[in-house]
Amino acid sequence: MHPPKARPGDRVAVLSPSFAAPGLFPAVHEQAMRRLAEVTGLVPVEYPTTRRVGASAEARAADINAAFADPDIRAILAVIGGEDQITVVPHLDPALARADPKPFLGTSDNTNLHQWLWANGIASFYGGSTQVHLGPGPAVDEVHARSLRAALLTGERLEVTDPGESEDVGVGWDDPRALSSYGDRAPTEPWSWHGPARTVTGRTWGGCIEVLEWVLTAGRSSPAPDALAGGVMLLETSEELLPARNVAWIVRALGERGLLAAVDAVLLARPPVSDFTRRPEPEERSRLRAEQRDAVVSEVTRYNPEAVVCVGIPFGHTRPQWILPHGGTMTVDAVERRVHADFA
Repeated sequence: MHPPKARPGDRVAVLSPSFAAPGLFPAVHEQAMRRLAEVTGLVPVEYPTTRRVGASAEARAADINAAFADPDIRAILAVIGGEDQITVVPHLDPALARADPKPFLGTSDNTNLHQWLWANGIASFYGGSTQVHLGPGPAVDEVHARSLRAALLTGERLEVTDPGESEDVGVGWDDPRALSSYGDRAPTEPWSWHGPARTVTGRTWGGCIEVLEWVLTAGRSSPAPDALAGGVMLLETSEELLPARNVAWIVRALGERGLLAAVDAVLLARPPVSDFTRRPEPEERSRLRAEQRDAVVSEVTRYNPEAVVCVGIPFGHTRPQWILPHGGTMTVDAVERRVHADFA
């Protein structure tokens, strides 16, 4: 099911299914809410745990269930990820989501919710964490604003382009400069293409690699390989900065599960390779990104040499960031070396 789009003036739920960052950094959150209204014309609605740090899994699930149950809420946005959303999922009511499916947007730990929605036959959108991509900095990145409107309002088909610059982390949210300054942005490298020169159009599935490992270990929402046949796998890594070999081990497990062989294309995001405490020199950052690229491409090729692989797409844990369909359709054209996303 592709949830219907919202219209300007509609209400959208802004929830904290994982970490309630707005409770600790309210200025960034409030700027995000103003920008969300300005960019989309929608009305943000907070719930009891949106700013409640340490809220129980049951309380956070109650907010998600309430948002799906409220007919006046026409979309749901997660403020940020975290690390314990896996404990929230058992308390969700699938009947509410199926009765009134709504666009859901989130990254990182929200891979749990994307997988839960997939299992219930509901498409969603990977990206759009308000605390990361709307609140900080002097403005909303243009590619983010375009894909945000497409996901929530317009549903058109867009070409996914490289914004030409990228940051791994922004200014710390406890610093007033976070409201007006970007992080350390550097020029991006050209996307790297691997596999046969052919065009693939298929339904997307995936998320944050580390969280996919948790979901599959817990035995939840695991698609059968047949469900991914001909599809496009989306993979990205988090600010935990896993070594390339660890990323490859997780990708290898996806191969052993038969999921890599099922898809026709894999999109690997440009990975973060620095954080607030680890700031490698530019040459070292390039090397770390190349290590992850080579490790993942090697595993994909082992299990599916006919897969088209594109590395460097700006989604996931870096900024500027595209929001991409999850359970929707994307076209990966290795002939023209272009990528398109359908936001229906």
